[in-house]
Amino acid sequence: MATTRRPWTREELLVALGLYLRLPFGRLHRGNPEIVQHAALLDRTPSALAMKLTNLASLDESLDRSGLSNASSADREVWAELQADWPATADAIVEATARVGEGTPTDDEVSASPAGGEDVLVERKTRRGQDLFRAAVLSAYQGRCCITGLSDSRLLNASHIVPWRADPANRLNPRNGLCLSALHDRAFDRGLITFDEQLRLCVSPALEETNNPFVHMSFLDLSGNALRLPEKFAPDPAALACHREQIFIR
Repeated sequence: MATTRRPWTREELLVALGLYLRLPFGRLHRGNPEIVQHAALLDRTPSALAMKLTNLASLDESLDRSGLSNASSADREVWAELQADWPATADAIVEATARVGEGTPTDDEVSASPAGGEDVLVERKTRRGQDLFRAAVLSAYQGRCCITGLSDSRLLNASHIVPWRADPANRLNPRNGLCLSALHDRAFDRGLITFDEQLRLCVSPALEETNNPFVHMSFLDLSGNALRLPEKFAPDPAALACHREQIFIR
């Protein structure tokens, strides 16, 4: 029988934190199959794990709503750890999640294999970090492009506001991300669109010069529309300001 009153270990909290990042806010309940599955792996009840997720939500300043108010000191420590160092904590999350899974090898085990090595280790950690970032961003926006509402995950990208290469400290922070269609992701990356301080879509004059009807329909006709806000991890105003000032083509 699962126990519910023993203290949560750091590894268990990291697994819970990973779930919080990946799950939409509206699915932090005991009936969610992912919560049921992970609760069994942690030898916890689904109710206990769901409660832990809502406690973590109470620490999330990006939420307009608050979760429960009884977050523990350990909850606060792991949340502070995440805010202070997203890359390192993301690595710790994927490692902890792997360890509680069904024999999934850790990155250390991969790097120790003859076919592994440091390059494989770095590549694996980078990919896992990117996977976590994508899951966090898409879940925050409920799997919809924040410009068009497109909801086919095959056509959606987790776009970095400040590019991956430019800000290593925030490359895995979902507040440095937007859920965009592949088309609008490319335009955002190239500085052809951005968002103003009121989160309205701005289109570069470089696109305004075109007579292509598809460009007009996909960009110019949407100019001035408000960004569809996420449930959590609202885009960082400082990151958007950086995009407007350094990337957007005026």
